[in-house]
Amino acid sequence: MDVRLNAWVRGRVQGVGFRWWTRAKALELGLVGSASNRPDGRVEVVAEGPREKCEQLLTALRSGETPGHVESVGEQWSDARGDLTGFVER
Repeated sequence: MDVRLNAWVRGRVQGVGFRWWTRAKALELGLVGSASNRPDGRVEVVAEGPREKCEQLLTALRSGETPGHVESVGEQWSDARGDLTGFVER
């Protein structure tokens, strides 16, 4: 059963290749979704797929191996909607 992960990443994460890195990691895990810059300086990540793969993406976001500097990652889980294709940077 697929799930949807919404994650809000706070820190120095805009203009440093963070969305590109997130997209590459998500595609590697077989997830669909998006990584979007928010006006408040955060990056919002939406990912759908198997929960185990979404948890791996969340762990990667918190790993310290991302471009820039992540201060915190908020998360919200819900049922997959199935309305996403590919993984895009916005």
